[in-house]
Amino acid sequence: MRKLFVAALLLTPALAMAKVPVVASFSIVADITREIGGDKVEVLSLVGADQDAHVFQPSPADVRKLASAKVFVVSGLGFEGWMPRMTRAAGFKGLTVVAAARVKPLAVQEEGHHENDGHDHGSVDPHAWHNPQNVMLYADAIAAGLAKADPASADEFRQRAAAYKGKLKELDAWAAQQFASVPAARRKVLTSHEAFGYLAARYQIRFLAPQGISTEAEASAKAVARLIQQVKKEQVKAVFFENMADKRLLQQLGKEAGVNPGGKLYADALSSDGKAGSYLQLFRSNVTSLLGAMR
Repeated sequence: MRKLFVAALLLTPALAMAKVPVVASFSIVADITREIGGDKVEVLSLVGADQDAHVFQPSPADVRKLASAKVFVVSGLGFEGWMPRMTRAAGFKGLTVVAAARVKPLAVQEEGHHENDGHDHGSVDPHAWHNPQNVMLYADAIAAGLAKADPASADEFRQRAAAYKGKLKELDAWAAQQFASVPAARRKVLTSHEAFGYLAARYQIRFLAPQGISTEAEASAKAVARLIQQVKKEQVKAVFFENMADKRLLQQLGKEAGVNPGGKLYADALSSDGKAGSYLQLFRSNVTSLLGAMR
């Protein structure tokens, strides 16, 4: 009996310290979840750094990851078009947390010149994380979801969310001040696909892109020709490549429009090179690159 009692005492701390198994849809949401969850969670990301969530095809191993998770964190707003099929395939019975549930979505402003083969996001732009004020809402939603999964750690999740939101508030104030110092006429950018609508709306920037909201949308020759004319007319100064996109179309477009390369932007994924290894780094890197080209 004494041996059993001692064994139980030894096991109790291990059980108490068991981390909540969490699966996140892609790298940005995974990073935010780790910030809120700290050492109370074990987070696996289905779509990794430098990978494109628009074209993600879940593997049997991915389905198994989700099946064994207690919490599934997604961005929402239709970004993960594959998510309903995957949760059914995994027989997922845990808690699904939609990080963007309280975000006021932007309507998609498309002109109908993109061809898409089934990864349409509908009438709203799902790239809400490009406004730090929206990521504050992500933090609250994730903290609430993790608190449901691990009530004993609820206060810690709330405290970590509050600290993270403080960093986001500082980052937003810095970006607003920096962009305000650039004349509105120079706040124009050419990039791969229409992923930066929330950044554009928050800081009054004009983004032009040959592709639509999804990277699977293919720009027609007519649309590219029209975009070249528009870039020349509006005197756009720089073209930016995305870390998970094919550069060839933009290289051709930039050359024909006479636009200089402005560097790399991080749209739908963190980077594996350390330059945008977290959401905070991603946002600061994007703002710094954009300001350098605009000025």
